[in-house]
Amino acid sequence: MKLFKSIPVLFLGIAMSCQQPPSNTELSQDDVIKEDWESISQVNKEPDWYKDAKFGIYTHWGPVSGAFVNMDKNEYLGGWHGMLMYGKKGLPNWKTGEYPKDENGNEVHKPTSNYLHHVEQFGDPKEFGYKYLIENFKPTGFNAEQWAELFKKSGAKFAGPVAMHHDNFAMWDAKTTRWNSVNYGGIDISAELKESVEKRGMKFIGSFHHAFTWKYYVPAHEYGGVDPEDYDLYTEPHGWDSNVPTEAYHKDWWAKLKEYIDVYQPDVIWFDWWLENMDEKYRQKFLAYYYNKAKEWDKEVVVMFKETTFPESTAVRDYERGRPNQPKADAWVTDTSPGTWFYRSNAKFVSTNELVDILIDIVSKNGNMLLNVPPDPDGTIPEPMVNLLTNIGGWLDVNGEAIYGTRPWTIFGEGPTRIPSGGHKIERQKIVYTENDIRFTKKNDNEFYALVMDTPKGDIQIETLSTKFGILNNDIEKITLLGSNEPLKWERNEKGLVIKKPKSFPTDYAHAFKIQCEGYRETDIGGELEQEL
Repeated sequence: MKLFKSIPVLFLGIAMSCQQPPSNTELSQDDVIKEDWESISQVNKEPDWYKDAKFGIYTHWGPVSGAFVNMDKNEYLGGWHGMLMYGKKGLPNWKTGEYPKDENGNEVHKPTSNYLHHVEQFGDPKEFGYKYLIENFKPTGFNAEQWAELFKKSGAKFAGPVAMHHDNFAMWDAKTTRWNSVNYGGIDISAELKESVEKRGMKFIGSFHHAFTWKYYVPAHEYGGVDPEDYDLYTEPHGWDSNVPTEAYHKDWWAKLKEYIDVYQPDVIWFDWWLENMDEKYRQKFLAYYYNKAKEWDKEVVVMFKETTFPESTAVRDYERGRPNQPKADAWVTDTSPGTWFYRSNAKFVSTNELVDILIDIVSKNGNMLLNVPPDPDGTIPEPMVNLLTNIGGWLDVNGEAIYGTRPWTIFGEGPTRIPSGGHKIERQKIVYTENDIRFTKKNDNEFYALVMDTPKGDIQIETLSTKFGILNNDIEKITLLGSNEPLKWERNEKGLVIKKPKSFPTDYAHAFKIQCEGYRETDIGGELEQEL
C-alpha cells in the first residue's frame, strides 16, 4: 500500500517565496568572520535551539531511487549506484584504484550486482547511463505538506531534503546546474519543503554529498559513452588516482552551495565525507560565508561534518550509523537510517523500539539524531516509514520531556549493554537494550530523568543512585512516571533507588521516570550551624 499519492500544484514564484526580505543588518568589520580557522572558531557552533532539538529528519531521494524496483536481493548499494552500475568487470577500490586479487595475485574481475541489475532493468550503461535515470525522474507522489505534517507528527524539530547527493543532481531550482529537479521533474523540492516545514515551526536542513562526485563518476568515463556535453554532470574525465579535484571543480562545488545558502537560507547544512580532500581554502570560505550570512539573517545556524573536514571548534561532528561510547563535552550528531539509505522495493526497516533506544542513548551522551526517510521513487513515503515515524512521535508525545531541552546528567547511564567502542557504523552490530539498561538526562540541577530502556518485569533498581555513592548528594523529593498519574512507591538505600513496579506503563517502549530533588543549600556564616556550636 502506498500513501501520500498526489500531484503537487505548482505556484508561480514558489522559489521566490523562500527568499526572505533582505536584512537590514550590516556587519561591522569587527563582526565579520574571516576565512581562517581562528576567526571561524569564535562562532557559537552549537546554539541552544540545536542542543534542545535532539531529533531531525532528512530524505535520501532522487533519480537514483528509480533504479531499485522489483528487487529480489539485498546486495545493491542504492546511493552508490551511479558508480557501481558501470562495473561490468567489477570496480577497483575507490581509494587506491586497485582491483581485488586472488590467492595467486591475479586481479579479480567480477561484474557488480548493480551492473547486472541495471542491464537487466534498463540496458547497457553505455546507452542507458546515469543520465537516463535523471531523464526519467518523475516525482508525481511528492507532497510537501503531507511530508512536513508527518515529520511534525514524528516529533522532529528540523527537517529537509538531501539537497545534492553524489550524483550531482540538485533537488532545487538551481541556476548553477541544468541537472535539477525543476528541469527534470518540474518541482522545486527544496522550496516547497522549506515552506511546509517552517510553517510548522521546524527548522530547515539541507544536506550536501557532492564533494565525492569527483570519484563517483570515474567508472562512467572508464566505461565509455559519456557525451562531452554532459561533463557538467559527470565531471571532466580523470582516473582513480586523482584525489584532489581541479580548481574548476572546486568553483562549481562552491557555486552550488552558495546558491543554496542565498536562496533557501537553511538553518542546518550537513556534509557527507570526502570533503576533507578538497582545498582547505574552500572549506574556510564556506564556513565564513555561511556564518556571516546567518548574522545578516539574525539567526544561529549549524554545520555538521564528518572525518577531518573542519576543526571541531568550528562545526558539529557527525557519526554515520554510530555514536561515541561515552558523553562528549561538545554537541555531536548521529546520522542513521531505519533501513537502506535510498528506496529499495524489498527494504527492511528496524523497529520503533530500536530507534527509540538509539535516540535515548544518543541524547544521554550529548548528541542529536538525524534520521533518514527514504521515499519511493515517485516521492511517496512508504507505509512502513509512515508507521515508524508516527510511532516515534507517539512515544515522544509521552516522554519528550525527558528528551527535548535536556542536557547530559552526571553520568550517562548504567546497565550491562554498552557499545564496545565509539565511532562510525557501530550499528552494524546489533545492540539490544534491556530493562536493566538505564540512561540519564537532566533539565536542571534539581530535575533529572532515568529512562529504563525496556518494560520492567519487576521493581526498578537504579544502583547509580545508591546512598553510598557520591553521585547524587541531594535528597529525592518526588518521582513520577511520565505519562502516568499513578502514585509511585520508592525507597533509596545503599543498594540504590528502588521504584516499585507501576501497575501499568503508558508506552510500549522505554519509560522515563522524572526525579525531583531538593535544592542544594549551604549555611551562611552566622547561620543555624554556628548557633548550635
